[in-house]
Formats: sequence, C-alpha cells, structure tokens
Amino acid sequence: MSEEVAQKITGHTELLGLIAYPIRHSSSPRMHNLALAKLGLNYAYLDFEVDASELKGAIEAFRVLKVRGWNVSMPNKAEVIKCLDKTSTAVELIGACNTVVNDGGVLTGENTDGLGYMAALRAEGMDIKGKKLTLIGAGGAAMAIATQAALDGAACVDIFNRRDEFYGKAEETAARISSRTAVKGTIHD
Repeated sequence: MSEEVAQKITGHTELLGLIAYPIRHSSSPRMHNLALAKLGLNYAYLDFEVDASELKGAIEAFRVLKVRGWNVSMPNKAEVIKCLDKTSTAVELIGACNTVVNDGGVLTGENTDGLGYMAALRAEGMDIKGKKLTLIGAGGAAMAIATQAALDGAACVDIFNRRDEFYGKAEETAARISSRTAVKGTIHD
C-alpha cells in the first residue's frame, strides 16, 4: 500500500468490494478506487475471492462488518439472491444480482446492467418508452437490458439468439417479462 493511500484510510473509511471466483485478475479495485478518490469519497474498494461454497458465510460477514456495498460476479450472481433481505423487480425477473447495498444491516440486491444501458440511451436523447427493442444475443447483460427495457415501458422486446446454452434461460426471462409486465418478451433463433 502506498503512503498516500495509507494516509487517506481512517477510522471513518467505509468498505466496498467485489465478490467472485476467480477474481485476482480484476482491475475493478484500481478503477473504483481512482473514481472514489477523484470524487472525494471516503471508501476503499477491494476484491474478495469467494466461490459458491463460501458465499453465505461471506455475505453474513459483510453484513456484520458493515461493508457498505459490493458488486457480485460469477459464479455468485444467482446464488447471492438467497442471502439478501430485498431485491429489485429487475433482479426477480432476471434471476441475477450484480450489486448489493448494505443499509444498516438490510441487504438489497440490484442488477445494474440494464439500468446502466438505459441511462446511456437517455444520455444520447433516446427513450425506450413505447418503442420496440431488438437484442441480438441472450447472455446475462442482454437479459438485464431486456428486463430493464420492459420495466421502463418498452412496447415489446425481441431477443434473437442461436439455440445455445443461453437460449433456455432467455426463454425463461422472456416468459417472466411477459407475465410480470405489460410488455411482450419473445425469443427467436
């Protein structure tokens, strides 16, 4: 740890992080810590190598240690939902959580992939409300985008993907979108 970083960490510094397995290759700590410093926020962001067998214990430790929030990556995005107190509608529809916020011991899960994509569209002057969204591909980020588009009022969501390992999950997500929102979600190969 550099002397400069050590001087910035105090008894008031709050902890943020990323849980995944494997994770030591991640550039997230550098990126997030630079952003936090630039914004003048008193947080430290670390990687925590946590696999599925350690997940429940790690989440409870984070709650007890008052870790303020963390990102979740593979293989924990679906399993972490079972450890949380609340989840967003998007997490319920997608079946994956990539961000957890700890508010005084209450753990709330969100999936920020779709939120970020929709924010980027709005920043470019585009509004999905009442429009058709067509996605090519059915990976995790695509399902988050499809779900958030439905929640944001898209007229319909069409997903095109070959019949690969993602197709079945995409069918399930499209069915949940159709049954839980006013938007028709369909998948095509």
